[in-house]
Formats: sequence, C-alpha cells, structure tokens
Amino acid sequence: MTDERFEVQRQIAAPPAKVFALLCDPRGHVAIDSSGMLQSAEGDPVRQVGDEFVVHMDREALNDYPMGKYQVTVIITRFEPDAAIEWTISGQIQPPIRHLYGYRLEPSEIGTLVTSYYDWSEIEERYRDKNIFPVIPEAALRATLGILARNME
Repeated sequence: MTDERFEVQRQIAAPPAKVFALLCDPRGHVAIDSSGMLQSAEGDPVRQVGDEFVVHMDREALNDYPMGKYQVTVIITRFEPDAAIEWTISGQIQPPIRHLYGYRLEPSEIGTLVTSYYDWSEIEERYRDKNIFPVIPEAALRATLGILARNME
C-alpha cells in the first residue's frame, strides 16, 4: 500500500458469486454504504468495463466539504466476474478526479475473503492541492465490509 491507497479485508460467509452480484447492482452500493453519502442509485447491474450507473449523493453526511446533494456517474474500470470490480466517478467536478474504488474477491474456507480499496494515487495535481483526499477514511471501508457481511450472511 501507499500513502494514497487504503485496503481492508474481511471474511464473508457467502460465496464470491453472491458477493459479486451485490457489487454489480447499483442499489447494492447504496445498501452497503457506511458513509451515508450514497442516497439512491439508478441503472442496471453492470456486466463489463465501461458500464455506468448514476448515484445520488449527499455530501452533508460527511459535513466536510460544502457540496450538498449532487449526483455522480459510476464508471466501471475493472470487471472480472466473481473476482474483482473497480470504478471511478464522473460528476460535477470536471475533468473527473480519477480516484478509484474497488473490491477483490477470493474464495475461502468460509466463503469469500473480500478486499475493499480506495486509491487516489492517480488524481491530478489541481485536486491534490485542495487537501480533500482521502474523501472517506479507512474506517468507512471497514464499516462498509461489516454492512456487506450483514447483508450476505
């Protein structure tokens, strides 16, 4: 790991295919979000790199940056069925920031070892200077895995 990436892991008592299905569903992202920012989502489950869906956000949940309610487009950047999914977002801030969120799934004795990560190592310098990264704390990734476990087990 670098100073610009968080990774957390948790064993989930569910098979990778079940976990992956939830992560492909836009509403699944809202269901497991621990930050409180994701309010609702629109779109079909993703099936490949380049697929997109819309998430309605509320930054006031973090109370850290005055953006209020807004929406982002989630763009899938990595898609390996039952093994990995990653995305970036595009929204009102243009050009897109290029931070990445993702999950890696590995079969385990109890179901799936899930690794969640947030990577802001590729953001442009103009965004680095704003001192808003990381957008979410590492603890939020860990909490989201807890909610994922609750939804899967």
